[in-house]
Amino acid sequence: MSRLDVTEKIIAAKVSKGLKWSDVADQVGLSKEWVTAACLGQMTLNAEQAAVVADLFGLTDEEKKWLMVVPYKGSLPTSVPTDPLIYRFYELVSVYGTTFKELIHEEFGDGIMSAIDFRMDLQRDPHPAGDRVSITMSGKFLPYKTY
Repeated sequence: MSRLDVTEKIIAAKVSKGLKWSDVADQVGLSKEWVTAACLGQMTLNAEQAAVVADLFGLTDEEKKWLMVVPYKGSLPTSVPTDPLIYRFYELVSVYGTTFKELIHEEFGDGIMSAIDFRMDLQRDPHPAGDRVSITMSGKFLPYKTY
């Protein structure tokens, strides 16, 4: 058994039960973005959160333990994503990455945006020409230190 096995079981149970990630997040008591990442194996749940997720998805005690193990984050099956939606994010960083970098450095100085002290909000924005995906990402700025 591995974390990937648990993730696949969670996805199968979600489909079988007709759940939405927002339903799961409401039960856990955290954002849909973070809970989805945790259920997909990218975040670590504490014992209380893992118990809720295990109950919702019918996980065994052994499977529940995997939810509390620090995962190997950022694992995609290929270095360049092949899934069309994920590829568009890769494309977005390829096209606008240097712009993000330049504008962040101009505004904040030499440093990075944290993916640890981070939050994300994903919403649907109705639009007459077709609904739009709105993603707000907010990460703490971490300046490089001299020593």
